[in-house]
This record gives sequence, C-alpha cells and structure tokens, in this order.
Amino acid sequence: MRTLISSILVLLCSLTSQAQKLVRYNLVISDTTVNYTGKEKKAIAINGQLPAPTLHFTEGDTAEIHVYNKLHHETSIHWHGLILPNEQDGVPYLTTAPILPHGHHVFRFPIVQNGTYWYHSHTMLQEQIGMYGAFIIHKREESLVPEYTMLLSDWSDENPHQIERSLHYATDWYAIKKGAAQSYAEALKAKQLGTKFENEFKRMAAMDVSDVYYERLLTNGKPEQQYNALQPGDSIRVRIINGSASTYFWLNYAGGKISVVASDGMDVVPVAVDRLIVGVSESYDVIIKIPDTGSYELRATSEDRTNHTTLWLGQGDKQFIKDMPRLNYFEGMTMMNDMMTVGGQMHDMGMDMSLQQMDMNAVMYRELTEQEQSPVTLNYAMLKSPVTTTLPDAPTRTLNFTLTGNMNRYIWTMDNRTISESDKILIKQGENIRIILTNNSMMRHPMHLHGHFFRIVNGQGEYAPLKNVLDIMPMETDTIEFHASEQYGDWFFHCHILYHMMSGMGRIFSYENSPPNTQLPNPKRALRKVYHDDRRFYLGAHIGLESNGSDGEAMLSNTRWMLQTEWRLGLNSKSGYEAELHAGRFIGRNQFLFLYTGWDQRYRDTVENEESIFGQTNTKNKRGVACFGFQYIMPWFIVADWRLDHTGIVRLQISRDDIPVTQRIRLWANVNSDLEYSVGARYILTKYVSISTHYDSDMKLGGGLRISY
Repeated sequence: MRTLISSILVLLCSLTSQAQKLVRYNLVISDTTVNYTGKEKKAIAINGQLPAPTLHFTEGDTAEIHVYNKLHHETSIHWHGLILPNEQDGVPYLTTAPILPHGHHVFRFPIVQNGTYWYHSHTMLQEQIGMYGAFIIHKREESLVPEYTMLLSDWSDENPHQIERSLHYATDWYAIKKGAAQSYAEALKAKQLGTKFENEFKRMAAMDVSDVYYERLLTNGKPEQQYNALQPGDSIRVRIINGSASTYFWLNYAGGKISVVASDGMDVVPVAVDRLIVGVSESYDVIIKIPDTGSYELRATSEDRTNHTTLWLGQGDKQFIKDMPRLNYFEGMTMMNDMMTVGGQMHDMGMDMSLQQMDMNAVMYRELTEQEQSPVTLNYAMLKSPVTTTLPDAPTRTLNFTLTGNMNRYIWTMDNRTISESDKILIKQGENIRIILTNNSMMRHPMHLHGHFFRIVNGQGEYAPLKNVLDIMPMETDTIEFHASEQYGDWFFHCHILYHMMSGMGRIFSYENSPPNTQLPNPKRALRKVYHDDRRFYLGAHIGLESNGSDGEAMLSNTRWMLQTEWRLGLNSKSGYEAELHAGRFIGRNQFLFLYTGWDQRYRDTVENEESIFGQTNTKNKRGVACFGFQYIMPWFIVADWRLDHTGIVRLQISRDDIPVTQRIRLWANVNSDLEYSVGARYILTKYVSISTHYDSDMKLGGGLRISY
C-alpha cells in the first residue's frame, strides 16, 4: 500500500494485506467524426468510442494503462479524483510528460480508494470534443443493488477554439440562440426597461447563467439512454458524473425522491431530496427506486434550461418529468443591479452565504412560485460523512482566495491574477491547509484540487464530507481544508469550467524540496508551457462591406494586452480614408481603461479648413501622426477615446456599439471632436454575418453586410 496516502483515506479504504491484482487497459486515442444534429463534426475517440470506455477496478488493484496517441498532436489524460503518485496525475508539463503525436505512454499506480471518478484530457480543449470517460472503483464487497453509470456531457457543433475565441470578445450569439438576449424590446414587454437601463449604467452585460449554447446534451454519448432490467420495487445505484466542459445539470426523477449516498467518490450519510444540481466535474451516487410498472425518467437539465438529456429506468409506459420553466432573466438582472456598484465591484450584501444554501439564481426560478410546495434541493450543508474526517494534529496554515473575473473580456482569475501571473504556493508535507474561498463574481466556479481530498467545513463537525470539487456560488464564502499528505510534486487547483481554467483561474500547490520530475527534464521550459494557456492572443474583427465603402476594426488581444487597428475607406477621394493602429494594455480589475500608443493616417480631397471643438485646426483632411491616449468604458458602455498626437492636437471620440433594440437588431453610433460622426444599424443573421446600414459624415449613406469574427 502506498505510504503517501493520508490517514483519512487509509481509514476509508481499509485495504487488507492481500496481494494486489494488476488490471491492464489499452487506450487508443484517435480522430473521429460524429453527427448529433445533422452536421458532421470532428471529435476525439478512445478505442473508437465516444465517450471513452468506462474503466473498472476494485480497491486494492494496481492499474496499468497503456495510452497510444494516434493523433497528429499532443494529448494527455488526467485521472480526476484519484490519489496517486504526482507524476501519474496526467497534467501535461506540470506533473506528467505530454503524450506526443503517435506516441505511447504507460500509467501505473495503485488503486487506494473506491468510488465514482472519471478521466479526461488536460490538453487545450480536447475534453470538449469527446476525450473523457468514467473511472469506476468498486468496493471489495459486491453491491447488493444493480448499478448504472450516467456520464453527462455537453456537445457543440462549433469548433471549441472558436467558442473560446468568441467568449473573449463578448459575443451574445449564444444568448440569441438560447432566446436569452435581454434587449430593450424584451425589457419593455416585461415592464423592466428601468432595470435594463440600470444594468447598462453599471456596465454589466446581460444576465445569463451559462456562457455557451450547446446543440446537444448527452448521457453516455447519446441524448437518451434506457436501462430496462428493473422491476417495480427495485432500487438502483446510479453513478452520475458531470463530464461536461461548462454545463451544470439539474437532476430530477419522475419516480419520487432521490437518495444521495456519495459525492466525488466518497460515501455520505444518505439524504433524500427532490432534486440536486451537479457542478461541472462533480460526481454523485444516488439510490432511486422504481415505484410501479413503467419506465421512469431521470432527467438532467442544463442550468440555463435550454436542453436536457435522459436516462429511462424500468419497463413499460414512459413516466415523464415536467419541463423546468425558462428562467426569468429580468428578475436576475434586478438582483444584479442591487449587488453591483457603478465601479464594477460587488456590494457586501450583509448576508452570510455559503454551501449552496442561498442560491442567488433562485429569483429566476419560476417553479418556486408556480408550485405549492418548494422542492427539497440538495446543498453542501446536508452532506455528512459516515466516518470521522478530522485532519491529523498538525500545524495549520490558512490561505484566502477571492475568485474574480471580467465577463466582458472573459478573463477569470483568483485575486485578480491568472495562473501565469502567480507564483506557486509552497506547502510542506504533514501540515494542514485551510482555504477560504470568496466568490466575487456572478458566475459559479467548480474548484477542483488534484491529488487530494478536502473537508468542506459545513457544520457537520468531525463528520464533514470529503470532496475534491467545490461548487462555489456567486457571493459565497466557503472554507475547505486538507492534509498535505504527499511527499512531493506540483498539484493543480483550478476552476473546472474548461474555458475558465484556460483563461487562467487557478493556482499550483507545490511541495517544498520536491525532487526533480524525471518526466520533465527541462522544468523551466515545461512551466512556460503551462503558463502559455492564459497568455494566448485571440483575433477578433468587425468588417463593414457596404455600398458607401468599408469601415471596421480588428483586434489581437490577450489577458492584458491588445493590438488594435481601425479603418474607414470611402469609395472616392472626397470620402477619403483613415487608418489607425494602436498597441496598449488594459488597466484595472474590470479593464474599463485601455492605455495605448499608435499611429493615425488620414486623407480626404477637400480644401475645407475647420476647427475642432477644442479650437484647434482639425486634421481630418490630411494627417500622419504618432499618438498616445486612452479608451475608457463609461456607464451605458459608452467608450470615451481621448488622445494627444505628437503635433499637440487633442482628439476626443465618444462611441457606443451593440445597442440591443431587439434580440437581433443592434444600433451603434460615434462622434468626435472634429465633428465627424456616424450612426448605423444591423440585423444579425448568423454568428458571423449581419445585414447592415449606416450613415457617415464623410462616406454618406450605405448598406450591405457586416462580418463579425
């Protein structure tokens, strides 16, 4: 038995001295295609399966897993929730060597626990396109009830790299697809126009509870699954794993109560509820009963309630769950207005919020007002371990982290810093680490700790539950604690929403005096590869192609920096042209301020000699100047752009883009101190194409298309 496992897990596992059994699996990773929605899409399969095959072990086994990478690019596999040697953890360049194209890697580790776990790629966005599977570890004694593994996931027909890029440019296309874009027309219809105006005055984007639109939600790779081998009165243990990239799932059962008996692989004292929400990467084992003849629906509905996936249990006529009603987003916006300052900071509401006991999104749940009796919903305070989980008597160190983010630029951080902007957190073997987490963002964050279980301090005293994922809701403060039971290595602690993790929300715990990792012979280069994820640049553009010419902008930006170009090209010399190039840095937590320097080139064929509003001769007929200045996002998303060029000329421009009149109609306008102006409108056809028209003081009236990328 491994000597590195903590005393808690030794008690829970109760491994005997009998010889371990070697269990070997071969996993072959290859490209494939799938067709869920009538559109063929690239995916990644393991052994030709999507999702990957379920791996079964019994506690006390030794796992030997041979991974053959048939892809033309690197890959990796992380064993989520497993206690194992650091170099077997599977995070490329941090704990484990990447599996090279057409390469072979062997994982070998003892199985020192039991429960419901899973595995997935930790390389870029491969998890989103199919590279995940269940990892089930059975207890030594046989189960007295049948079992079924329900691996939940989300599927988009869009390339995940395009999803990620679009999120960094605040696309509202996904909200349009979900019918959740809160325009002025919807606000007026709902008699919430004042709420909408206040929302924009405080520079908050429209309310949503999830960021991505998914065409399909899946159970074990299909929209529906059926398990027939059950009779009335039978019970079944369903092992539920949320293997999605970014979707939370509500679980409801048509046959009555759900008895929760384990979470993240660890047993809990059974607790009966009407429903529960499963955070991204969490697992729950539940016992449910077939009450009568029929096939009963166990439904997993996305938190935004736009789609669902189903497991049918039993035989006979189907017994359906009632659809969860759509969210009341304007109620959520009213709540946001109360919680947010004009400066983009969260108010201290004076509420003691923790452990999912006060769901800030509940104001949007129509079922709480439509039903006579509110459903019993699981929260962390209800979880209790069947055995004591107190940490060893050892020095305790407390760490405080605030979860922070910028929804408009999709930057997710801890204490306003990304992983690459933070030092590793050194810990010592044998000490206890207490972490106090405060969520100062309006998004849920499922925080996952690799290689360790932590206690959730939830009022259960010595019987606090053990987990490896903590779903921390907006405005909550939660406390977790773990024993530093390992001897060496770097261990990842991060938000498990894939696009949040890739933007930088996480930290690395590193054991002091760790020996060199033989899998990573150049540790400095390896760490640079880890840090590269949240330093990447993303390209965005808006290109107008209209009868009066072309205007637009293109941006190349990352967490802090942006290279930006703008242009206006008329059809003749009197309309003229202007091209600007800026390079600069975003300032502040909310990044309302952008400082830049650059070049501005302008020409038009006219002899007019005018003054700007500042009494200076304007240069809109001809100029070629270096400049420096700033752009600042003011209330109502009005952008003020002030600059000074090297000749001493001052210029100010005021603009507002993307004014949401209806779900698909957007207005925009700008005016500057040289008395140039333009106004326009567009009707959104697809994510990338709109019908557009605009009037420009130089280019006059035109119409055509706008390409948004």
